[in-house]
Amino acid sequence: MASGRDVSPTLTAMTRALWTVLTGAVVTGLVIGLLPGISAEDGWAVLVAAILLGVFGAVLRPLLVSLLSAIGWAGVVAGWLVAQALLVWAALHLTPGVHVDGFWSAFWAAWLGAALMTAGSWLVTAGQPGVATRHLLRVNRHFRRSVPPDTTPGVIMIQIDGLSAPLARWAVEAGNLPTLGRWLRSGTHLLTEWHARLPATTPASQAGLLHGASDRVPAFRWYEKTTGRLVVTNHPADAALVESRGSDGRGLLADGGVSVGNVFSGDAPTSLLTMSTVPDRRSGPARYLSAYLLDPFGLTRSLVLTVGEIVTELHQARRQRLRQVEPRMRRDWRYVLLRGATNVLLRHLNLAVIAEQMMRGAPVVFCDFVDYDEIAHHAGPARPEALASLEGIDGVLATLEEVAASTPRPYHFVVLSDHGQSQGATFLQRYGVTLDELVKRLTAAGEVTAVDTGEQRGRAAALRAGLGRDEGERPGPADPARPEIVVAAGGNLALVYFARMAGRVTLEQIEERHPALLAGLTGHPGVGWVMVRSAVDGPVVLGRSGRRRLADGHVDGLDPLIGFGPHAVADLVRHDRLENTGDLLINSFWDPVAGEVAAFEELIGCHGGLGGDQDRPVLIHPRTFPVAGEPVGADEVHRLLCGWLEKVGCRNPDLIRRG
Repeated sequence: MASGRDVSPTLTAMTRALWTVLTGAVVTGLVIGLLPGISAEDGWAVLVAAILLGVFGAVLRPLLVSLLSAIGWAGVVAGWLVAQALLVWAALHLTPGVHVDGFWSAFWAAWLGAALMTAGSWLVTAGQPGVATRHLLRVNRHFRRSVPPDTTPGVIMIQIDGLSAPLARWAVEAGNLPTLGRWLRSGTHLLTEWHARLPATTPASQAGLLHGASDRVPAFRWYEKTTGRLVVTNHPADAALVESRGSDGRGLLADGGVSVGNVFSGDAPTSLLTMSTVPDRRSGPARYLSAYLLDPFGLTRSLVLTVGEIVTELHQARRQRLRQVEPRMRRDWRYVLLRGATNVLLRHLNLAVIAEQMMRGAPVVFCDFVDYDEIAHHAGPARPEALASLEGIDGVLATLEEVAASTPRPYHFVVLSDHGQSQGATFLQRYGVTLDELVKRLTAAGEVTAVDTGEQRGRAAALRAGLGRDEGERPGPADPARPEIVVAAGGNLALVYFARMAGRVTLEQIEERHPALLAGLTGHPGVGWVMVRSAVDGPVVLGRSGRRRLADGHVDGLDPLIGFGPHAVADLVRHDRLENTGDLLINSFWDPVAGEVAAFEELIGCHGGLGGDQDRPVLIHPRTFPVAGEPVGADEVHRLLCGWLEKVGCRNPDLIRRG
């Protein structure tokens, strides 16, 4: 006689199957009743149609995914539009007592039915993550069956882009992160703060975390005098270039790992949605993307929730305006769509990819979730909409924890961030002038080109078009075709290049050529300090009321780095030695009373420079993974992560870590 333990799973599966059939019948009946061109003679015909649709989806959809993936992008896009409609059309035609006029009736029935099914499931389950977990286990069960059990633990590394350690602690205490809070309270995990060295940006930190090569990235975007190349690290070609310079083939994910949604691959043999390994446009879509686009539950659920996210954004932006919340910025339609894409579609796609890789038994997965960072940029790092996105990522962790209970190997979870964010009204909002306009006014230069993500996008594109030629065609360092000055802004840090002057331009040269520039910058209330290299004193930090020599620490007047944190001096000494650093390094002011900086691009929450919590990321790790003190720099965290992987058996010790 079977025990209750044996019967319970069977009863649960039967209950779920019955619920699915009944829900499908109700939805099918609603669709038939609402749409013209489709009719049913009685309820039994509706029930049979619902059963046929379920059978067709289970049997034929995997074949359609394989077939359309082989055709290429055109096949996948066409399949996304009509695959479900074809299944609906076939099921309705084959059902006795159901009449459908033509394909377009079936087309609209497919989309309406998917939307109603998604909304109904969400209402009945109150949005519980268990529904998503069961779906992920169901669609990936064939991978699980083909993978033999392995007792060696794997490691899932989830990067919450832009989350500072102080905000993480507060969000746990406030209940915004229930999954992480449970891990910390139970003692299975510990929270450690680490220092992100200048520049505190995703590309710099990921170059360190994944490759141990953060010194290859002086900023989010920069100008290279030797080649005349503008490098913007969220462009695939530039990300690939930077990775080629920083990779030694022994990255964090080199031993069978999987990179998902990152800037760099970490030398992973499997790299998905990763900027530096974006496939050639002529290549076909990966099967995981085809499967996601052709999955009516996953995709339609994402689309419905994306619409909800867009409506929520419109409401929250209006509420900010009516309540006169300061600082704030105009959140235009591009951001509205971007928020829907990152906070729902990309998050769900990342979740689906990670779950599949876990069911395949991947030894280590590293995935970057960018939704919080994107919302915090536009709304503020501690605003309600930003915190809500953190709750969504915490829900992803809960789902992955449930999935891990059915994977062929056990998994440890590590959660980390790459930097934090600091808040404040922008430089333009405060002073009515952009930094490049200020530089142009102080130099009377013929051409000052700004490179940032706000109003200067057009000029940045023009600069890339003019200078982004083949290596042999790029102008030499003295070519007058170059702009005279290039200003590359990233958060509240800006790199300024005198593009027509070869090599690192010194303080003495700048004062001779542009005598009003340095005094004008340091005297401006929006500027905290300026670093420049002197031919006599080496790197010097200039402030409104004093200067500091970095070589020996000598200070004249008031130290301009007071209040910018305990690592400011060491970070600037290091940055002065980086290849392609600016002739000038300009940091905005930092107001410790208001807790605000002033971004040189149009972002309310920013990072990249010094001031506030932007250089204070978080590392949440199993208690059994040791950390000695506060790690300084992403390269040190890289060595820490590699050591953990070696400890659990997921990394070959012969992959020598960078010293």
